[in-house]
Amino acid sequence: MASGPLTTHRVDRCHRWLGLGAGLLLGLASAAQAAATCAKPLYLTFDTGHMGVAPLIAEVLKRQQVRVTFFAANEPTQQGDGTLGEYWAHWWRERAAEGHTFASHTYDHVYWRADLPAPAGQWRFRVKPSAGPEAGRESVIDGPAYCAQLDRSSQRLQALTGQAPLPLFRAPGGKTSPQLLAAARQCGYAHVDWAPAGFLGDELPSERFSNAQLLERALKNLRAGDILMAHLGIWSRRDPWAPAVLEPLIQGLKAKGFCFETLREHPAYRDWLARNGR
Repeated sequence: MASGPLTTHRVDRCHRWLGLGAGLLLGLASAAQAAATCAKPLYLTFDTGHMGVAPLIAEVLKRQQVRVTFFAANEPTQQGDGTLGEYWAHWWRERAAEGHTFASHTYDHVYWRADLPAPAGQWRFRVKPSAGPEAGRESVIDGPAYCAQLDRSSQRLQALTGQAPLPLFRAPGGKTSPQLLAAARQCGYAHVDWAPAGFLGDELPSERFSNAQLLERALKNLRAGDILMAHLGIWSRRDPWAPAVLEPLIQGLKAKGFCFETLREHPAYRDWLARNGR
């Protein structure tokens, strides 16, 4: 067979994809093995942020062999064109190869503000995105428009990772209403909150909540079955949380007999995932 630059490019590309596939299979196998022996599970989740600590977080998770669930919106970043932009595409593909799972955080990081009754029993919602073309401006949308935000993030995640995101979402700030949750369920998404002790505090002001305090609090209060929540970078915190806390937290929890699973294994969502899997 003739060889040349084009043939070499194709072979290199095949090798890269084979490597990615092998990594994904290895990650899934490791996750399955962990699930079989996980008696005190915790569910670590990360929402997107400025991504400044994303490489460090990825290194810690890989070193500690911990699989997590990422909730993604297309937020502004310290480097690149947004969390779901092309600059970070390779980062997301690598996380997929390691066996992590993904879910929507709305595309424009849309905060729910209030419910507004509408004719014919429909509901509308006052919202305020913190990203995208309408960032910082309140507007009113209906259920299908909110679902479009959820879908757009999920579709972008699938394009980046090559795997279908979970049919779950986390509303920015965890702010919801029964009407908003019902609208999301109608288009195939169940909401994921976090346990009180699972709020790891990385968005709190470091002047009042030191990393040492946050670490001590989490190690003391977390219980089996808790969902934990942190971010891939918080703009407002002066003393970043992840470099100081993440690995000691994981190590300390492991020492107490805890183990880590993705939300794919969470008992509260198993039936939903089975009915709505994509």
